[in-house]
Amino acid sequence: MADVEQHIDEIDGEPVSWRSADHEGTPTLYVHGVPNSSLTWQPFLERTGGLALDLPGFGDSVKAGTFPYSIAGYDGYLERFLDWIGLDRVNLVMHDWGAAALAFAQRAPQRVDRIVLINAVPLFDGYDWHRVARIWRTPVLGELWMGSLTPRMLRRALRYANATPIPERELREIFGQFDFGTQRAVLKLYRSIKPGTLAAAGARLHEIDAPALIVWGERDPYIPARAATQYAQALGGECELVLLADAGHWPWLDRGDVVETVANFLART
Repeated sequence: MADVEQHIDEIDGEPVSWRSADHEGTPTLYVHGVPNSSLTWQPFLERTGGLALDLPGFGDSVKAGTFPYSIAGYDGYLERFLDWIGLDRVNLVMHDWGAAALAFAQRAPQRVDRIVLINAVPLFDGYDWHRVARIWRTPVLGELWMGSLTPRMLRRALRYANATPIPERELREIFGQFDFGTQRAVLKLYRSIKPGTLAAAGARLHEIDAPALIVWGERDPYIPARAATQYAQALGGECELVLLADAGHWPWLDRGDVVETVANFLART
């Protein structure tokens, strides 16, 4: 098991935070979703090594109100981070809104060796927003929801997210980092999606010819399992699809073997 270290630095005067562990071969970049930070990838980093970035608006990275919290904004930031840290090629592991990294992979497929998608936001037409997402996408209502958030309310909002109850430790970590800057980032990110935005962001998925692994908890109340099939059909490289009937939105919290499944796939690089 590798030791995981957190780093905090600055890119052009703005804070950037990431976690890392020693690795062999092509480094893996883990990209989290909402409402997590790089901390959610701890068990993966311990097993595979690599890096996990706090996206702007989350964890200890920049939370400026002027940052473009959108798929395009994260696309550009990921490239900027990789260039700054000096990584030419990476494996990408993405969960939830971490799918924004696919925009980078479509622009620079030569920089991506392997891809892992875990219950990722679908970059296709026809996605129906879940109830909380609809609240966040609604001006005023979203701000009221964020302003009234308590640990009990968060626990209630996530009570059906997984097949088994989310551990209290995970809930405390999420709530502890859900400050005003993160709340603002979440609202801006969800409101950045207009009709056609998701499909446009995934229009060139066929140009990504890297081998891919798609791991999907079928009991996810937010993103249906049909999105896993859509990704498998859209990506241009050889694709493995693993559907887990007994797992939810964070499948590795329901099934500890998910970490090993991902590790074995990445080890084939």
